[in-house]
Amino acid sequence: MPAKHIVKTYINNGIYHVYNRGVEKRDIFLDTQDYKVFLGYLKDALSYPNISQKQKISFYLKGGTFQGMPKQPKNFHNRITLFAYCLMPNHFHLLLQQTDKDDMKLFMRSVMTRFSMYFNKKYKRVGGLFQNHYKASIILEEPYLLHLSRYIHRNPLTYTKDLLNAYSSYANYLMLRHTQWVKPDFILSFFQTKHFRNQENYNSYKDFVEIHEDRETEKLGSLILEDEDIE
Repeated sequence: MPAKHIVKTYINNGIYHVYNRGVEKRDIFLDTQDYKVFLGYLKDALSYPNISQKQKISFYLKGGTFQGMPKQPKNFHNRITLFAYCLMPNHFHLLLQQTDKDDMKLFMRSVMTRFSMYFNKKYKRVGGLFQNHYKASIILEEPYLLHLSRYIHRNPLTYTKDLLNAYSSYANYLMLRHTQWVKPDFILSFFQTKHFRNQENYNSYKDFVEIHEDRETEKLGSLILEDEDIE
C-alpha cells in the first residue's frame, strides 16, 4: 500500500492542506529575512501580476541598446486561493484551493524551487532543502476545513504565546492585518451566522482558535502533519 500522502488526488477546485519540512528535520527559516523572503515568493505567485516600466532592464547586443523584461516568476493569481498559512522554523503549512487539477503542483514547485535557490545561495550550501516532495491532504468536508484553519493558526504555540505576531495568517482573520493575497472570507463566513455560532458554541473565530481546547489530532487524523515530521 502506498505511504500516506505520497499519492495525491489532484482535482479541479480541490481544497488541500499542504505542508513540507526541511531535509533531515533541519530549520528552513533561520532569521527574519528567511521568513519574509518565503512570504514574498507567496506574494509574487498569488498577487495580480503588475509589470511596470521600472522593472524593465537594458542590455547590449551587437552595438545596440535594447530594453527587455527580466524573467518573471510563475504567477497563479486566480488559479490558487490561499485561505491560511503558517511558517514554522522547520516546516510550513498552507491551506489552499486550486482551480485546475495541475495548478497546485506548479505553484508548489515554483515557490519551493525559488526558496531553495535563495536559501542555498545565502547559506552557501548545496543539495535539496526540503524533505522529498510536499505533502498534501485533500479536504472534502467543511468541518475539516474549519478545524484545519484552527490547527494551522495554533501551530506557533509550540514556541510562542503571541499568535498575532507569528508568521501566519491569523492576524488577517481577526481583521488586524490586510494581505491581498490571503483570503480568509470563506472560512470566516461560517462564523458570521448566528445559527452556526449557537450550534457550535463559538462567539467568534478568535474564541474558536484561542479558547476551545478541541483535540485536533483526533478530529483531523491523517489531514495533519504527523508529530514525528515536525520534531
